[in-house]
Amino acid sequence: MTITCFIRYEIDPFQRDAFRTYAENWGRIIPRLGGQLLGYFMPHEGSNYEAWGLVGFDSLAAYESYRARLRSDVEAKENFASAQRQRFILREERTFVEAVEGTFLKAPI
Repeated sequence: MTITCFIRYEIDPFQRDAFRTYAENWGRIIPRLGGQLLGYFMPHEGSNYEAWGLVGFDSLAAYESYRARLRSDVEAKENFASAQRQRFILREERTFVEAVEGTFLKAPI
């Protein structure tokens, strides 16, 4: 994994269960389509409207290939459509980051 797509969501705090279902669906879809799912994260304490999804790729080219597969996948299209119908995602932002060598998944000494 060279890059990580860091997705920041602003969600409707009254529709947490809908977002949880949406994220769980990606748990099946993303790995099947070639993304390295690091996880989806929901608010627990503090802010009640921010959630995150992290998906790793070997390169930006691998991400673009994944996005093409995503656009044509029936289950992915339905998950997007469900989110639009229910309107639990108020805003979505994507940032691409890379791990700092020697810090990612570092085991305790």
